[in-house]
Order: sequence, then structure tokens, then C-alpha cells
Amino acid sequence: MAVESTAAEALTPPNPLRLLWADFSTNRGAVLGLALISLVLLLAAGADVISSHDPMEQFRAHVLQSPVWAGGTWEFPLGTDDVGRDMASRIVHGARYSLFIGFSVVVVSLAVGVCLGLAAAFMGGIVDTMISRLMDLIMSVPSLVLAIVVIAVIGPSLTNTIVAVTVVYMPRYVRIVRATAQAEMSKDYVTASRAAGVGPFRLAFVTVLPNCMAPLIVQAALGISDAILEAAALGFLGLGAQPPTPEWGAMLSSAREFIQRAPHVVTLPGVAILITVVSINLMGDGLRDALDPKLKRS
Repeated sequence: MAVESTAAEALTPPNPLRLLWADFSTNRGAVLGLALISLVLLLAAGADVISSHDPMEQFRAHVLQSPVWAGGTWEFPLGTDDVGRDMASRIVHGARYSLFIGFSVVVVSLAVGVCLGLAAAFMGGIVDTMISRLMDLIMSVPSLVLAIVVIAVIGPSLTNTIVAVTVVYMPRYVRIVRATAQAEMSKDYVTASRAAGVGPFRLAFVTVLPNCMAPLIVQAALGISDAILEAAALGFLGLGAQPPTPEWGAMLSSAREFIQRAPHVVTLPGVAILITVVSINLMGDGLRDALDPKLKRS
């Protein structure tokens, strides 16, 4: 019985998620990044419970109070800003806005990019040329400059920030899907599917797309950090989320004049952006190594 059980286990195909984790966990930096970004997600999800004060509430008697390690009080452990708002509460709630922007940009960019990339790969001809040239035109303009132009046209707000950053980063996904789909279309399983009478829509989204997901997953993971940085840059320039929204870039913008008098007001949102972006990049590098057989660690 033991021999039969061992033989059955040997014939059972390995769990792909377990194999992915085995490859991913060999990269200690990636595991650290995953742990840190998980902590940031937990803080963002529980911001209302964790925060001791409303992020918009002003305590005029505690304007620009120092953090607890610099002589402040535990009532405001990370100090207060220029109008007396609790920095700890604003940092934690700011994680919601920054992560929401990052994930929203990636979801919309990925959805539009997949549709346009598959259309370019399967339809070819004038459709492929038009989509490819449009993506080349968008990518030829520096990302921040293009985002500023879009914001200048549609106006500064949190929603418009998502739209602007989506326009900037969408071509990445279009090019990846187009190139990967064109490589897959020459393979035997696609030819067999066509011979079996599979329709073009099913062929594109059910047969070919799943085999294009590995590079898309890696790009999406890294794209979240890029979107957060882009949104923070727009917020710093006053073109993103508008005060008093506790978005990290907007917090940096409103606090820059106090960089010498109260450095914690500028430092803390910057550190939050740094930790979040580095964590996502470390996790993305680990996913790239785990999903690409050529880059898997020995």
C-alpha cells in the first residue's frame, strides 16, 4: 500500500502555485518585499481602526509638533503638520489613496492593453500599424510631461490622476501582449485550434492570452510602483490629488516650505513612498525570476 501511495504521489502533477512559491521564496529580497507590501496593505485596510485621529481633523494647539522621538507626545506619535493634523493618521490613510491609484492604473492599463495588443496581433495590417504607431507616439513623450499635459486638459483631481497615469503606462502592456501573442500564433497548438474551428475571439482570449500572462504579471507588479511614483510626482506639482486629501505626493507638496523648520512633515511621506515602491520592486523582481525559466535561480 505504501508503494502504491508513493507511486500515486509521483504521478500527481505538482501544484503550480506551490512551485511558484518555491522559486519565489529562494529570493530573500522578494520575500522581504512581499512582507513589507503586505504590511502596507494591512495598514491601508485597517486605517480607520488603527488611526487615533481623523486625518482631516485640525488641532490648532499642536501645529507642527515634533514626533515622539524628537520631544513630541504619544498623542501624536509622528507629530503634526502645518495646520495641526495628525501625521500618523494621514500617513496611514494616504496608503489607501496611493495604493488605490497604483492598482487602478494597472487594472485599467492591463485591460485596455490586452484588448489593443490582441487586436494588433490577430488583425494585423492597418489595425496593427495604427495601434503600434499610436503606442510609439505615446512612449516617445517623457511620461511625466505627458501626464502633465493630460492633467492640463482634463483638470487636476484624484480621478484624473488615474486617467493621466493610465494613458502614460498603457503602451507597455499593449507592446508586451502584441509581441507575445505574435510569437504564440506560430505555434502548433494555435494551428490545431484554428483547424478545430475555434473562433477568433475564443482563440485570442482563451487559447493564446493565458500563455502571455507571465510577462504581464511581472509588468503589472512593477507597474504599481511606477504608477505610485508618477501619481506622487503629480501630487507634488499640485496636479494630482488636491488638499486636504492625505495623498503622499500632495502631502509632500504642502509641506516642502517646512523642510528646515519641521523636517518630519516632509520626511515621513517620502519614507512611506520609498518603502512602498522598493517593496513592490523587490517583489516584482522575485516574480520575474520565478516566472521566467531562464532567470530561475539554481
